[in-house]
Amino acid sequence: MTATDVRSAGAAGGKTGFMGSLFTQVLIALLLGIAIGFFAPDAAQGLKFFSDAFLKLISMVVAPIVFCVVVHGIASAGDLRKVGRVGVKALVYFEGMTTVALAFGLLLAMIFGPGHGMNIDVSKLDPKQLASFADNAHKLQGGGLGGFILNIIPSTAFDAFARNDVLQVLFFAIIFGISLALVGAPAKPVVDFVDATAKVLFRAMGLIVRTAPLGVLGAVGFTVGKYGIGSLQQLVSLVLLFYVSVALFVVIALGLVMRLAGLSLFKFLRYLREELMIVLATASSDAVLPQIMRKLEAMGVKEEVVGLVIPTGYSFNLDAFSIYLTLAVVFIAQATNTPLSMSELLLVLGVSLITSKGAHGVPGSAIVILAATLSAVPAIPAIGLVLVLSVDWFVGIARAVGNLTGNCVATVVVAAWENDLDLAKARKVLDAGEAEEIELPA
Repeated sequence: MTATDVRSAGAAGGKTGFMGSLFTQVLIALLLGIAIGFFAPDAAQGLKFFSDAFLKLISMVVAPIVFCVVVHGIASAGDLRKVGRVGVKALVYFEGMTTVALAFGLLLAMIFGPGHGMNIDVSKLDPKQLASFADNAHKLQGGGLGGFILNIIPSTAFDAFARNDVLQVLFFAIIFGISLALVGAPAKPVVDFVDATAKVLFRAMGLIVRTAPLGVLGAVGFTVGKYGIGSLQQLVSLVLLFYVSVALFVVIALGLVMRLAGLSLFKFLRYLREELMIVLATASSDAVLPQIMRKLEAMGVKEEVVGLVIPTGYSFNLDAFSIYLTLAVVFIAQATNTPLSMSELLLVLGVSLITSKGAHGVPGSAIVILAATLSAVPAIPAIGLVLVLSVDWFVGIARAVGNLTGNCVATVVVAAWENDLDLAKARKVLDAGEAEEIELPA
């Protein structure tokens, strides 16, 4: 699917003036949600319906989109060696950057000590608050690397779609795409059908994303109305440190790799401003999957690279999530006055490299994966997870934005590494701040 083909795939790229811009509408909804939550908190909590409905609509089409995009990307590439080469380079980059992110969070936690002085008595914490996450914890606890690999393989392809397990859908899509490529010409009707289905799903996602302002209004209004500013008082140091950590990681680490690719990170962020605003307000990057793929293609990244790296990165390249894992583990240890040896810190790093994969789409993923990580370090009381429950939504905002940014940067870097990036076009598009190929008629 070329940039021209997807020119009208979604409505998010279309603009009919300042007020018609999705960016403007989301910003207005964000400010309105804050105002309603502050002045009418009870009424604001009733707005959560809009946020829940928006996220359910997005979740409804994400797995089919990932399947179609990956299958078409592999099957239309022609050269399976190239597909394998791009996949290997993407995984090498993912693991390298994930390691940097994990170490980054660990280092900042040790330097600033956000949990020092809390002196939490774990016997007074309520374990019932973690009960809702127990059903999901077994997916990541125990089994080691073998259990993780087995969890990637779906019982049936239909089960993976039914449960909206993006990692399992991705696995099946890779197998299916490779099989289509091996069959060759006889399978072309199937490839064309998958491509046509992807276009329809992109259009559906475009229609859904036009309701993003309502989703933002509901999410922000509910959050401010229910939690208020005081909800961060006890854990404000952790929240602020995480936001600063993500910002520094984006500017330093991602800025460096973008510079090595020959592009400006800040111009790149400006280019993705509408998508980042939606993610910032909804704490979900699923809503902008088609838009970012269209924009990356429009700025000169080849279609097959976008089709492989972006969906894979949604499960394997969670930079901000990785920062949060090590930051939260050390925070809990500090808050409960639990000393950590160097070997235990290294163990946390190693376990997190595995548990952080496939976090996307797991209900309560942050808490579940934190529990799985802490299980490898018995010295830290797992009940300490209760401490971060109240601010998980606020932390989730920066996680989603950081993950999306890292995923987009990864696609550009892998494309440059594979010589599949039109650098001149990319610079022209980023200088302009937008690409004409994805504009819609008024």
